[in-house]
Amino acid sequence: MTDTADTQESLESMLKGEIIRMYQEVADHPNGEFHFFHGRQAAELFGYPTAWLDRAPADAVASFAGVGNPHERAALKTGETVLDLGSGAGLDAIIASWGVGPSGRVIGVDLNPSMCLKAQALAASTGATMECHEGRMEDIPLPDASVDVVISNGVINLSFRKRRVVEEMFRVLKPGGRISITDIVSAKQLSQSIVNDPKLWAS
Repeated sequence: MTDTADTQESLESMLKGEIIRMYQEVADHPNGEFHFFHGRQAAELFGYPTAWLDRAPADAVASFAGVGNPHERAALKTGETVLDLGSGAGLDAIIASWGVGPSGRVIGVDLNPSMCLKAQALAASTGATMECHEGRMEDIPLPDASVDVVISNGVINLSFRKRRVVEEMFRVLKPGGRISITDIVSAKQLSQSIVNDPKLWAS
């Protein structure tokens, strides 16, 4: 393995740990100070209807850490299967469950197993059903052509291997499936000091 490959593997490992730590902190201490929008204030800023936020569990709303609203273009239909990449505390998955109804299926994938457990419990508290798998978006733990819609909210930018993430999304999509994502895109090349800082990647 080359020095460059070694360096990237080391950075990816540090990034994974920092992502788990950062978003666990948001979930455990939603009233804390963070250098990014989160909670109900962020959800309202990104256009989540008040009725949704009032209906969803307060803990899921308080732990929200997205960058937009993927539901605006998801056009979910009753009975569909939805994959939520980076499902966190589960707000987007819970909202998706309302869209697909009891005959549909919502699957979350998250790096943090404790977040999966929290999301499933919060979904169950509303009468919704959500399953969540610990896993990486570069290697989605689902079969080929198994979902109708992929949603994600501010997580693809956390990956060093974005092309691989996109390939994985298309792999798990059924023919004619849809992708609805919100994310952060840089308009210019980032400095190496930023690229090499896991704390900045994770935020």
